[in-house]
This record gives sequence, C-alpha cells and structure tokens, in this order.
Amino acid sequence: MTFSHEIALDFIEKVFSFDKAHPLLFTQFYFWAFFAVVFAFFCLFKNKCLLRNTFLFFVSLFFYYKTSGLFTLILIFITLFNFFAAKWLHTRKKDGSRNLVLAISVIVNLSTLFYFKYAYFLTDVLNDLTGFEFRVFDVFSWVGNQITGDNRFSVDTILLPVGISFYTFQAISYIMDVYRKRIAPVRNIFDFGFYVSFFPQLVAGPIVRANEFIPQLHKKYFLSRKQFGIAVFWIMNGLVKKIVLSDYIAVNFIDRVFEQPLLYTGFENLMALFGYSLQVYADFSGYTDIAIGVAMLMGFYLPKNFNSPYKAKNPGEFWKRWHISLSRWLQDYLYIPLGGNRNATFGTYCIIVVIAAIAVFLSGSWWVGLGVGVVALVLALVALFKPEKRNKINTEINRMDTMLLGGLWHGASWNFMIWGGLNGIGMIFYHFWKDWSIYGRTLFILAVTFMLRVLCVFVPQPVFNVLFVWCSIVLSGNMIRMLYNLFGGKKPWQWLQDAWAVFQTFTFITFTRLFFRSGSNLDPAVANETAWNTAKNMVNQMGSHWDLSKIPDITMHYWNVFILIVIGMVIHWLPENFKRRYRIWFAKMPTPLMVIVCALIVFVIYQFITADLQAFIYFQF
Repeated sequence: MTFSHEIALDFIEKVFSFDKAHPLLFTQFYFWAFFAVVFAFFCLFKNKCLLRNTFLFFVSLFFYYKTSGLFTLILIFITLFNFFAAKWLHTRKKDGSRNLVLAISVIVNLSTLFYFKYAYFLTDVLNDLTGFEFRVFDVFSWVGNQITGDNRFSVDTILLPVGISFYTFQAISYIMDVYRKRIAPVRNIFDFGFYVSFFPQLVAGPIVRANEFIPQLHKKYFLSRKQFGIAVFWIMNGLVKKIVLSDYIAVNFIDRVFEQPLLYTGFENLMALFGYSLQVYADFSGYTDIAIGVAMLMGFYLPKNFNSPYKAKNPGEFWKRWHISLSRWLQDYLYIPLGGNRNATFGTYCIIVVIAAIAVFLSGSWWVGLGVGVVALVLALVALFKPEKRNKINTEINRMDTMLLGGLWHGASWNFMIWGGLNGIGMIFYHFWKDWSIYGRTLFILAVTFMLRVLCVFVPQPVFNVLFVWCSIVLSGNMIRMLYNLFGGKKPWQWLQDAWAVFQTFTFITFTRLFFRSGSNLDPAVANETAWNTAKNMVNQMGSHWDLSKIPDITMHYWNVFILIVIGMVIHWLPENFKRRYRIWFAKMPTPLMVIVCALIVFVIYQFITADLQAFIYFQF
C-alpha cells in the first residue's frame, strides 16, 4: 500500500468514524464542509420531496452518529416506534382504545428518556429513601457485550445520548397531535424519520411541533434572495454569539470562577454569575440562530425560540421569551392537561405532594417539613373558607408542577428542580404582587428587609447578607415610587417603571441560574453534591465582606471580558425594530458586499476562537 493510499484511508476513516472527543459542532470547519457537500447533493433533487426527505433523513442519521456514535440506534428506535404507534393510534376508533394506545406510546417514549437521563437520579433517591445501595446497570451495554462476546462496553455507567430530551419530546408532540386529530399520520417512514431527526435542530432544538413542520415535508423548495440573506444573517449572528460572546467569556472568566469559587472575591463571583446569564443565552440562542439559518437555506422554517428574554418585566413573561418551543410544549402537553387555569386534577396534587414529601425526607430538616406543612395548611384553609380563591390556588399549583418538571427536564439532579421551583415561586409571587398597591408592596418589602437585617445581626450568614442587599435595592425603588405618589406625582414615567421591572426580573433570573450552572456539565453520579457545594461557596463569597479597594484592579484585569458582557447586554436590550432594520439591511445588500462582510465577520470570530472548541451547553439536555 502506497503512502498516498494510507493517507486516503486515514482520511476516510476519520470522516466516517465517531470520535467522542470531537463531536460534530456548528463551530467546526468540518461541519461547514459537511453542510456544503450535503447542500450540493440537496440541490440536485430539492423539488423531489420524497427523495429530498429521504436523503436528509440519512444525512441526519450520519450527523447524529458523528455526535453520539452508537446512540444513533436509540434515535432509530424512537423513529420506528412512533411511526408505527401513530398508525396504530389512527386506526383505533373508540376512545378507550385510543387512550390505551396513547398511554402505551407516551410510556415507551418517557421510559426511554427516563432510563438514559434519570437512572442516576432515581437510583440516588431510592437509595436515600430505603437505605439500600442500588447501582445503575446499563442493559444496552450488557446486550452489546453478549452479542460481541467480550466486555467491550461498561455496564456500570449509563451515558446520556446527546439531544435525547429534544427528539423524545418532539416524538411525543407528534403522537399527541395525531391523537388530537390535528394531523394525519405520516405515510412514509423516511418522511417521518426526517421530521424527527432533521440535523440542524436535532441535538439542541428548537422542539419542532408536528402540526407546524410536517406540512413543510411536502412543499417544493423555494428560497428568495431576501430569505437567503436572512438565512446567512442568522448563521453569522449565531456564530458571533457562540464564539465571541459565550465561549470567550466562559473560558477566560466564568468557568474559572465556578470551578473554584473560593479562590475568587465576592465581586468576581457576582460578575461570573451575571456573566453566565449572558453566556447561556448567547450559547443557546446562538445554536438556534444557526439552526434556523441552515434550515432556511434548505427551504425549511423552524420556530422562533428566543425573543430577547432579558427584556422581560416579570418571570412569567421571561418564560414566554426564553426557550419558547419548550415553554409551549410544557403548556400544551403538561400544564393544560393538569387543568391549566381551569381546575385541578389528580395529577396536580400527586406531583406536588410526591416531590414535596421526597424533598422533606431527603433534607432531614424538620424546618423544611414545618415550612411545607405551613404552606399546605394555609392553602387548604384559604381554599376551604374562600371558595372564590380555590381556582387561583389550583392554577398556581399547576404552574408550580409545570416549572418543577420543566426544571427536571433540564437535568437529572435536585439543583435543576430547585432552579425550576424558584422560577415557579417567582411567577406565583408576581401574580399576587401585581395586585397589591404601591403602599402594600412597600410595607411588605420593608418588613422583609427589616427581618433580614435582624437575621444578619443575630444569625449572621452570607445568604442573609445577599438577600438583605437585594431587598434593600427593591425597597429603595418602591419607596421612591410611593413618595412620588404621595407628593402628587401624576406622570406615570412608564419607561422608568419598565426599566426597573426588567432590572429586577433579570437579577432574579440570574440568581436562580446559580443552581442551574452549578449542576451543568457534571457526571450525574456526583451532580447533586457538587452542585450544592458550588452554589453554597459562591453565595458565601458574595455574602461575605468585600474589599472594595480591589474592585478597580479586578475590573482592569478582566477588562476585555467585562466589556464583552456590557456590549452583549446592550445589543440584547436594543429595540426590536432597530434589530429588524439592520437584519433586513444585511439581507438586501448586494452579494459581493455580503461576501466581504461575512469574510470580515469570520475573521473577527477567528480571533476569539479558544484552544478547544466548546460544546453547546444544551447538548447535555
């Protein structure tokens, strides 16, 4: 064999083999070479729908194989099962039979997701509750070892397939839409396989609803010059978000602080926490932008997944702007079936009671049990003696259930459920807060601030210091507003009120992310303990004494990171109409000028590329 043949074989092996250390990412040159080849073949039969969809189905399987290796078999199983389950469901005429088929389908999909994603979490909970020492066992690795006749695969570790939450939820939405008769079952397995596995959004969303995407399967290709320009804009925009904003500030500052928070000052911990809010947004929305742009170049349209979420004026609005496809999925397939804002169901109380009981038991603290008991007693008494409030209580419990399970969707550890629960509490509190007068709000926050100050003096804890500072800031805003009203102020100053509401919401969401980030990118076997320690250490640093004289030096040391954070947030808060104008301006520019602008953008991006390309944060979900 000649040297050139060896090089060719090595190249072919590299192209078609799975490398766990180097998954196929949008930020790699290899992906864009891959897409160029795919698009070239795609153009040959872009208007032959079945051939086009079949080609893209197998391309998507290859893409997923390059990302997840043998876990492609799980994707194929989900595809085949739901294709035939929907056909089976469609043939059932009686409600009882249809309900049975739907239940089987949902159970199989969720069981697959639970096995890979929640095995460690459920095993830990079971061990803590019973005192036994159960261990996870990878059945699929055991089967693989039996087939190959050796111990090639470890049975003691269950690995999480990339994107399994996204394509499982997408498959469930298909089954549900067939059940509700919103769509007819897809007739061809290749068309359906393409819907489930479309590679731009396969591993990190957005979650594509069947009734929105499946009709596109049978439309011929069309892409106007303006649409082409918009697609290129979204790709460039996503790459800038991911590499310039997310990866750079993460590698050069945020990751260092979260890995060793005790080595950094309270100011650095606080800035890392706020920086992470920008990082996770730029990372996730950057992926979505690229996915939307790549899909649009092939004539397919993915739903909008972000709408400037840090412009939200309350936690509820935030979740209408952040990860919109998941929020809509949870609303349609969890919140509304639980009863929504109409009533409560058995599931409403079952979910909240089970989660609360396990949390109380595992905490080992009678204070936690007392707190849960008092809340439950108050709600029960209000529902009993004020029937007109019963519906609102049921609505808020449904909302809390949805947020708790939404948090658990993000990760198999208690810190994600705490994060979801805090968001739920924020939404519920706002629904009561908005009905109070400015005087009632001021009195309430004054009492809370005073109580925290007493705790800071007599039971000094860093967490009380952090809460006291935050409540003092909120109190100052409410005092100013109250005094303005008392002295006859009539002009609403709406822009100032909106800015203050955005600031409070952004700060609240940022602090809930302490639990989100602390448990990310961790081995599920150690996620709970490590996440809790990280969160506790960061709060301790932020709530301890600050040496203000060090802040100027710290700011100068990380000046490039801090400037990027400021620039990123300023761009984020620009008016939507202004953003739309420069998006259209880019899309309409002459092709030669667009090429030059894109080349300059790529050159700038290249200057920010870190030594090791960072995987997208939501790959792990």
